[in-house]
Amino acid sequence: MNSIEKNNLSGVKEGQIRCIFFCEFHHTAGPIISCQFPEHFISKELFDSISVYIITKAELQKSTITVTLQDYKFLGFPVRIDNKNYARNAFHFNLCFVCDSDARTVQYESVVTKLSEYLMSMEIESSFLSIGQSKEKLSPLLEKVMEDLNTKGECALLQGPIATHLKVCQIRSDPNPVLDHQVPIFIKELPPNQWDLTTQQVTPYINGFNHIARIASLSDVDNNLVKACVQNLVYYKVVALVPLFQYSNIYCTTPKLRTLAQDIDLQRRCLQYVARCNRQIPNLRDVFRTYAAMTRGTTIKDICNRFNMANMRINERKLVQFGVLEGLIRRVHKYPIALGDNTDLQKTFTGNFNIDEICCAAGITTQQLEEKLEKDPNIILLHK
Repeated sequence: MNSIEKNNLSGVKEGQIRCIFFCEFHHTAGPIISCQFPEHFISKELFDSISVYIITKAELQKSTITVTLQDYKFLGFPVRIDNKNYARNAFHFNLCFVCDSDARTVQYESVVTKLSEYLMSMEIESSFLSIGQSKEKLSPLLEKVMEDLNTKGECALLQGPIATHLKVCQIRSDPNPVLDHQVPIFIKELPPNQWDLTTQQVTPYINGFNHIARIASLSDVDNNLVKACVQNLVYYKVVALVPLFQYSNIYCTTPKLRTLAQDIDLQRRCLQYVARCNRQIPNLRDVFRTYAAMTRGTTIKDICNRFNMANMRINERKLVQFGVLEGLIRRVHKYPIALGDNTDLQKTFTGNFNIDEICCAAGITTQQLEEKLEKDPNIILLHK
C-alpha cells in the first residue's frame, strides 16, 4: 500500500476521472463492486487490495478519503445507513472516483461528497441502491457523471423526485499578500450581486490606476479590509495587480514581445485595448515600435516625448497596462540604498524597498522623493 491520506494541493497535475465505481458491503460476499464505468476497469484483485480502506470502519465514515495504489488514486466518501430492514441492520456503500496516481484530486472532493449524499437520499427515499436491478439503474448515471465532469466540469442529475447539480471547483493556491502601493485592475467583468458589501463598496474605485492605499481612502474602507477584498478578487481571477502608473516609470521588454508580431488574436486585443478611441484603432507597427523603445534608463515621459502618442492614436496608460498584463514588458523598479547616516526616512533605504513602496508609506510623491535622492551623494539607486 503506497498511502492513505486526506487530499491536499500537492498533486502534480490536473487529472481527469478514469473510472467511477459503486461498491457495497454484501452481507454474505463481503465488499464488492456492484457497478462501475467503464466496466471491468478495476479488477477484483485490485479492489480486494484496497477494500478494507474503501468499506471502512465507523471512524472514517462520511469523510473523504484517498487511497493510492499502483497507478491509480481512489477518492471516496464511505456511507453507512442504519436500518433494521437491512441484513446486519446496516447498508454500507462507497461511491469512488479513480484518477491517475500522480493526478490532483482535491477538486473532486466536494463532488464525491455531494454525489454520495444524493445516492444516500435516493436510497432512503426509494431503496434505489439496495433493491432490484441496481446495476441497470446506476450504470447510465455513472456514465453521465463521468463524461459530463470530464468534458464540462459539471453535471445535472434528476432521478425521480430528487435532483442535484455537481460542479468541479478549481482549487487554487492563495495569492501573495496585497501591498499598499499595488494597483488592482479588472481582467474580467465582475458578476453582479454576488459579492459582499465591502467588495461592492471598494470595486467602484478599482480603475487600473488607483493603488490600494488610495482606494481605501476614496472608499472610506479600512486598509486591511481593502487588501483582503482585492486578494479575494485576485484569487478568483477577476482582478490582477499591476505597478502604479507614473510617467517617471521605467519598463523593459520581455522575450514575449516577439509573440505580438506573430499572434493575430493578441494583436487584435492589443490594438483594441490601447486605442485612444474605439473608432480609431492604432497601427500595429506604431504599437510594436513603442514597446520596443522601452529600455532600461528610458522613462515613459521619454517615450512620450519621442513619439507623438495622440497622432498614433495610442493611449500610453493603456499601452503600459496591456503590456504588463500580457507579459510583453515589465517594470524596472528603483531601490534606494543609503551609504551614510540614516535619517528617519533613510531607514527604508536598504535596497529592500522600492520607490513606490517608500512613497506610499511616507505619503509623498515620487517626484519629491527622487529630487531628495538626487541631492544626497550618500544614496545610490539600484535598478532591477
